[in-house]
Amino acid sequence: MRYHNRSWDLGIFEQVVRSYAHLQAPVSDLKGPGFNILGDHFSPVTALLAPFYRLFPTPVTLLVAQAALFALAVVPVTRAAAALLGRGAGVAIGAAFGLSFGIQRAVDFDFHEIAFAVPLLAFALEAVVRERWRAALLLALPLLLVKEDLGLTAAALAIVVALRARERRPGMVVPALAVALSAALACAVTLTVVIPAFNTGGGYDYWSKIGEDGGGVAAGALLDGAGEKARTLLWLLVPTTGLLALRSPLALVALPTLAWRFASREPHYWSTDWHYDAVLMPVAALALTDALARARLSPRPWLRTYAHHLPAAVLAAAAALATTLPTAALASAETYRPGPSAEAGSRVLAAVPDGATVAANVRPISHLTQRCRVFWIGGSGEVVPRYVAYYDPDQTAKSLTAYAERLYPGAGGWSVEAEGGGYWVLRR
Repeated sequence: MRYHNRSWDLGIFEQVVRSYAHLQAPVSDLKGPGFNILGDHFSPVTALLAPFYRLFPTPVTLLVAQAALFALAVVPVTRAAAALLGRGAGVAIGAAFGLSFGIQRAVDFDFHEIAFAVPLLAFALEAVVRERWRAALLLALPLLLVKEDLGLTAAALAIVVALRARERRPGMVVPALAVALSAALACAVTLTVVIPAFNTGGGYDYWSKIGEDGGGVAAGALLDGAGEKARTLLWLLVPTTGLLALRSPLALVALPTLAWRFASREPHYWSTDWHYDAVLMPVAALALTDALARARLSPRPWLRTYAHHLPAAVLAAAAALATTLPTAALASAETYRPGPSAEAGSRVLAAVPDGATVAANVRPISHLTQRCRVFWIGGSGEVVPRYVAYYDPDQTAKSLTAYAERLYPGAGGWSVEAEGGGYWVLRR
């Protein structure tokens, strides 16, 4: 509502969910005309939002659903911590998880399919720490439908089940290892067969982000951005767990996500600025819970004392860090007002009629995808849009029309239909 979108992702997912809501193939024209999103990331779980979107056809539906899914994940984290450590410690760990930087960054950065992974992981890991092995395995399997890389996360979780169950319930070891193998194979098949089958190029586009030309991880790749990667690890382990999570085998579940992120040459994957840490937050919180339960029985007095005070410490750290994270904006009155820029954007974009073909850059996208066929500016292929919706306060009518003519040569002239507040609508 404030027109502060920072990427095209919300628009992409709205196009996909809108397609599902109308019982159509999950196409996102923002990725290319008629592009089937299953050829980009394998996330059929987003179809679960279709009934809600059919009732409330707006991008707000996706944002509310994401917030609700993250909030749901607080329940198993708090419940598991309370069962093992007592109500006070459980509430502290649950609240710290809900305020964690990974959750906040994900809520702040549009919508992403990993919103479904966070509660699934939280419930599955709760089952692990409470020794409900079968439930843990069953809850891990749906991760295969959330995103292609999460098959390895499900495999890692199943291996943790095998490690934890071998003494108390050895009969679960073989089923757990079978699930681990099946999840890893499913991940491989999805990457090499399923996604390429839907991809217009016949491959998996994200191989190119690993190594040089997608040819594998180069030796120096893990050292690229070493400082940024180290900071991410410190954020993950220090304020959220006081390093104690390293004493729990549940921490192994974070390794697949960290491995592909740090092996990549894409700097956005290394930092804590986006949504990539959200799936690590339930792992950190429940690994901490598991480690605390063990540490409280330690023969070493210093460790018992540390474990006793740590839940309050991680909550205090989360609350202190929240002042520098997106929740700090909740104390500002401006957060709840659209503002002059948003009002101008709403007025200008109203010049685009329903059902029109329109090319847009970031800010206008998610305000048009529910009622128009929207392409990324310059990414519509052979389709020449009827309108261009653009946000750039530094543009002039002359410069923007010239830009549109360069993008779509021979399509005819462009004229300014509406403008204001840095927003522009051009009509061909």
